[in-house]
Amino acid sequence: MPRFAANLSMLYNEHDFLDRFTAAAQDGFEGVEFLFPYAFDAHELRQRLKDNGLTQVLFNASPGQWDAGQRGLACLGDHVDEFQSSIRQALTYADTLGCKRIHVMAGIAPQGLEAAAIEATYCSNIAWAAEQARASGCDVLIEPINTRDMPGYFLNYQAQAHRIVDSIGASNLKVQMDLYHCQIMEGDLTTQIRQYLPTGRVGHFQIAGVPMRHEPNLGEINYPHLFDVIDQVSAQCGWHGWIGCEYRPARGAVNNGTRDGLVWMDALGGSLRSTHHMKD
Repeated sequence: MPRFAANLSMLYNEHDFLDRFTAAAQDGFEGVEFLFPYAFDAHELRQRLKDNGLTQVLFNASPGQWDAGQRGLACLGDHVDEFQSSIRQALTYADTLGCKRIHVMAGIAPQGLEAAAIEATYCSNIAWAAEQARASGCDVLIEPINTRDMPGYFLNYQAQAHRIVDSIGASNLKVQMDLYHCQIMEGDLTTQIRQYLPTGRVGHFQIAGVPMRHEPNLGEINYPHLFDVIDQVSAQCGWHGWIGCEYRPARGAVNNGTRDGLVWMDALGGSLRSTHHMKD
């Protein structure tokens, strides 16, 4: 069974952020991810990881001014200096947290520019980021995101992302394969996993139910089947990554809302929770 990491930006919102590490560990998670850590001191986050025996498996570089509508800087030709500063900041946090994967968001495609020009800027920035990360032993990840949740986002399809990774040719540049986004934009998830996982270009998976982005047992995707496919392909190609649980609990931020929703994991045979001591 794959290794699951709790996304602390979406899960355990019934707790203050710094208390979510303990909640995740109590539910048996050994890895965590989150979106943006920069509102918190990196050493405080490291201590939370250490205290709870957790591995930081992923976080995002700064997306720019989120409240102003920015969703990443990599495809924006007039924000190169800001982009580079965001990568340096992310690598500093990664070093402190012992994290080996940084997701770099593409951004909203600028209006009035040819697609080829936008892609040229994007590839130049991503190649630079991968080169900086290589010295730190980190992978840079790029993620296709669906146009319903994020209209205008530059990167939307698996083939597009894999083509860009292949063209840049950096060994530490990978695709973050979010099966929620992939289902909305493309479907055919079994075939896509079998096609792309053996290439060595998939660095991380994420999951959520479709269409509501709740627990993976809610909605149209047969995740137990897909986990079996990932296991089968991983055994053949030697993939040993994580699957991030990046969903919004259906019960919301109520007491035990996240924990109660983990029945989907119990249905897999308790591969995560039954092997850990559960604390109240």
